[in-house]
Amino acid sequence: MNNGSSISEFILIGLSNPPELRMLLLCVFLTMYLITIAGNLFIIIITNLDPILNTPMYFFLGNLSLLDIICTTSTVPKMLVNLVSQQKVISFNGCIVQMFFFTVGMDTEFLLLTFMSLDRYLAICNPLRYKSIMSKKSCIIMSVIVWAFGFSSSTFHSLSTLWLSFCGAKEINHFFCEVPQVLALSCTDISLNKLVLIITDLILGLICICLIFISYVFIIFAILNIRSAEGKKKAFSTCASHITVVLLFYGTLIFAYFKPSSGEASNMDKEIAVFYTIVIPMMNPILYSLRNKEVSLSVKKIIFKKTISKY
Repeated sequence: MNNGSSISEFILIGLSNPPELRMLLLCVFLTMYLITIAGNLFIIIITNLDPILNTPMYFFLGNLSLLDIICTTSTVPKMLVNLVSQQKVISFNGCIVQMFFFTVGMDTEFLLLTFMSLDRYLAICNPLRYKSIMSKKSCIIMSVIVWAFGFSSSTFHSLSTLWLSFCGAKEINHFFCEVPQVLALSCTDISLNKLVLIITDLILGLICICLIFISYVFIIFAILNIRSAEGKKKAFSTCASHITVVLLFYGTLIFAYFKPSSGEASNMDKEIAVFYTIVIPMMNPILYSLRNKEVSLSVKKIIFKKTISKY
């Protein structure tokens, strides 16, 4: 492969929208971005402040919130700038950095949601051994595995892109630098890049979703075997938020990445990308806080303590 690129910058075409709607979209997306950052920071802080929330489920939830911040911050700020800018350019190095952090966030989240389903499986199907298996050490090891995989995958995609040459078109029909769209602009052989991309998609897409599906098959059978209606309701409530997040996350990404594509992003592809880069990261803390009694009690307890200490 050739060593490096002959292009110093790319042009991000961005979202297809009339000029009169740009300010409205700017206000909407900026509000959603601020809600996303505030909500996920809230989850990270609350799970570290209250000892009651120092459990494996909330440990993984804190990791999920950090990933959502990384994913949305790697794409949304540049998109907001381009909405009000005439020159929608991004430097070659800036594009690689954006692609790197976005890929870290997405690839790591795939594995993290899988380990979160394993956590729910052990809690419901094997409660007597749950604490011994899901110890603090085990949780840290799982966390290291998912982050290491995400960084390794993203590093390969980013470094291999640095060695490609881009000698023709430099317009990316998207609002951020994503691996398939960047590879489509290269004028060198990208067969190895495509092969690794397919293998990564198969591992993260098919294998992870199969493991999640199998976990929830056992969870459903375990819940059905619980005699009391209250016990069934309590067991299901501990999984409801995770199931919702998995359906939203995997549903949109499977539709986006596993459909036939020529590398050129369509308007529908960009609309789907808005969903998994902005909407889902904003909804995750809402789903895990509003529907969770432990989080609500922790917030009330912290507010109560602050009030008492003040007076």
